[in-house]
Amino acid sequence: MLEINEEIIRLIDRTIEEDLDGGIDVTSVATIPDGLESDAQFLAKADGVVAGVEIAELVMKRCGVFGFKTLRRDGDSVKRGKRIAIATGDTRSILLAERTALNFMTHLSGIATLTARWVEAVAGTKAKIRDTRKTTPGLRTLEKYAVRLGGGVNHRSSLAEQALIKDNHIAASGSLTVAFLALREEFSNIEAEVEVDDLDQLREAIGAGATLIMLDNMDLEMTKRAVEITAGRAKLESSGGLSLENARAYAECGVDYLAVGALTHSAPALDISLDISNRNSSSKGSK
Repeated sequence: MLEINEEIIRLIDRTIEEDLDGGIDVTSVATIPDGLESDAQFLAKADGVVAGVEIAELVMKRCGVFGFKTLRRDGDSVKRGKRIAIATGDTRSILLAERTALNFMTHLSGIATLTARWVEAVAGTKAKIRDTRKTTPGLRTLEKYAVRLGGGVNHRSSLAEQALIKDNHIAASGSLTVAFLALREEFSNIEAEVEVDDLDQLREAIGAGATLIMLDNMDLEMTKRAVEITAGRAKLESSGGLSLENARAYAECGVDYLAVGALTHSAPALDISLDISNRNSSSKGSK
């Protein structure tokens, strides 16, 4: 369930304002009679996992369209040609909301759909598909929500939520051990992950007390060896060089997570259309 908060409402209002740019929808005002009402159906043009229905409904409401019937909920699978939702109300208002609603729904559904493909690829293993902070600026909350809808799990949403010691932190502090111990001294209760590039660094991370370790760009053989060396003393996350084609092979090595930045930075939009039909043919005023 998505928590609709002020941040999301402000985001939606900004996208609607961006479309109008301080003016009006000149095409609809010129071509659509004032007062005309329509039904508008959101139609899936491809198979996938739906996400952003609640956002689309809120977009419609912010534009003055209060009739909205949900036929597929966020997280539902949908087949090509099936309806997702129906909006009912003033035609001009529906068309004002159309692009913003579709932008959110197609993008988020694309993320959920791609995530579901990755989850299916590793089904039967213990590995979970995990996202990253490689998100669209301003859309992180919604994109990580879409990942969950597709069956994935979220990595940290902010720099304050969890620590991740990467190669630059290690280089700047002098060593992996120094960086890890400094982090533990400053923030003893926060979850901390350490990125390692080779098996020697892995051993150092385990020796320092790390219980969550990212294996950066390790091939399959090195990953298998890393799992053997770790022997359950820490959770392991594979990152870099992953694809849908090799995801299962990495998962079968015994890692706990696959970190997939592509879930949010490269997911293709799910094809969804909005098609309207008139509810009346008379207008309440002139154009």
